[in-house]
Amino acid sequence: MDVQLARQLSRLVGQISTIVVGKRPQIEDCVACLLAGGHLLIEDVPGVGKTTLAHTLATSLGLGFRRVQFTADLMPSDLIGVSVFERAKDAFVFHPGPVFAQVLLADEINRAGPKTQSALLEAMEEQQVSVENETLPLPKPFFVIGTQNPSDQLGTYPLPESQLDRFLLRITLGYPDRAAERELLTGGDRRAAALALRPVLGTDELLAAQQAVLAVRAADALLDYLQALIAATRSGVWFVEGLSPRAGIAVLRVARARALMAGRDYVAPDDIQAILPQAIAHRLTPVAGAGRGAVEQVRAMVEAVPIP
Repeated sequence: MDVQLARQLSRLVGQISTIVVGKRPQIEDCVACLLAGGHLLIEDVPGVGKTTLAHTLATSLGLGFRRVQFTADLMPSDLIGVSVFERAKDAFVFHPGPVFAQVLLADEINRAGPKTQSALLEAMEEQQVSVENETLPLPKPFFVIGTQNPSDQLGTYPLPESQLDRFLLRITLGYPDRAAERELLTGGDRRAAALALRPVLGTDELLAAQQAVLAVRAADALLDYLQALIAATRSGVWFVEGLSPRAGIAVLRVARARALMAGRDYVAPDDIQAILPQAIAHRLTPVAGAGRGAVEQVRAMVEAVPIP
């Protein structure tokens, strides 16, 4: 196992934690999501550090960063780009939009209409966009961090199931504890401090780490456990509809990333359990009368399914 890589990843998490204080578990989830080649959805109230986390991650990896504020009048062309006729060239020239960034922050994604939300689907799934019958590849790595406000706030549109399924993980930052909040109150400008950070990993090293995730082993017994969990979601006892095969593959991929971050070349049941609520709760609806939210229902299901 590459111990040096695990140490670099630990340094990465530690550096981000100096800016986004008191949120190390969520930062680890964010890094694991990136290593697994997925996209991250952060759902929380405004002002708890969602944008700061995205900006700090990009700076700590030396990646190109763009932020798009989603609003009701945002159009798909505002994301993808537009072709403009240039008289000097006597031709239309494509001007790329912010989607051509390595880290794209889709801020308050659920404030835009469904048409604009769906403009990200091809980019997130296929790592490419189609413009005027031409397919254009997106940079590597390509990592979308979507933030959304709680659905009960004014001016929000629920994300469609197809879009939610494109996000590998959904996390919540929550309010800081007392010690972390005191550090925020007495510290300086967090955005300025983030800009002063030096990259911990280069782009080539990050791409190599993403490939290393694929080499992490998953034993047959571990796959039996994962399949038992997937089967439980489909039993009708816990959720209205169960997980798709794509969701199961996503869970295994991010569990491999967590194992890599821990310096192991194999996936353990703890990796599955630690990541499962963040990886599947946004894809599931609890059965009627459950009396629990999706995250709590997933945790209850995990406790009920034995480890082989």
